[in-house]
Amino acid sequence: MAPIKHKALINVDLGEGYGNLKCGPDEELLPLIDIANIACGFHSGDPLIMASTVRACKAHDVLIGAHPGLPDLQGFGRREMKLSPEELTAITIYQVGALKGFLDAEGVKLNHVKPHGVLYGMMCRDLEVAKAVMRGVPSGVPVFGLAGTKMEEAAKKEGVEFWAEMYGDVKYSPDGMLVIDRIKKPWTRDDVEKHVTQQLTTESVTATDGTTVHLPVKDYPLSLCCHSDSPGCVEIVKTARAVANKFNDEHGYS
Repeated sequence: MAPIKHKALINVDLGEGYGNLKCGPDEELLPLIDIANIACGFHSGDPLIMASTVRACKAHDVLIGAHPGLPDLQGFGRREMKLSPEELTAITIYQVGALKGFLDAEGVKLNHVKPHGVLYGMMCRDLEVAKAVMRGVPSGVPVFGLAGTKMEEAAKKEGVEFWAEMYGDVKYSPDGMLVIDRIKKPWTRDDVEKHVTQQLTTESVTATDGTTVHLPVKDYPLSLCCHSDSPGCVEIVKTARAVANKFNDEHGYS
């Protein structure tokens, strides 16, 4: 199998607190990552948190994307909901537009859109859901998603640039889909290292039943996602960063 043709970048979901409640150690994670997905208020995040997270990312030269989710603060966007296609498009426009206002105020470009939680999983499985969300993405802005799923198919149909993702702290089911936990479970550094190394070097992953699943990254730009609400997330991201750096160095990806 030919090696992956693009540099492996690290992305993490940030700004996922609400009011006085803090979710992850964003300040510790920022120096370790390339790209941030900022919560836009529906699953988490609020105007002040969005504004401060944009400023912090700007200070660290971290690229910023919108992280729209289902309107479910209590469930953190990890409970499935039934919305019409019109609603899905509208909530995407609404959330991306909210973040775009803060980006414009800081003179920062919107790098991408990455759907959050169960919305991401719904898009992987349901073409109509995926197409509806894609229609809410601004023209010329890429979407991060899981290659080989309805997300990729919808991006092609709607003319949206697609970036492939792999995951440092999420398990995969035998059908190649993500296992989305409402509350993140801990990972050891050894397990993260093995999980990420396998994905980057073989374009495959060991699923929850022990089978090996192919990950069709193809020629898409690539980003590796970790989560700020995972227990021990700083160590997870440090480990993923080390594996990605080794991969990039070995392949001459600067």
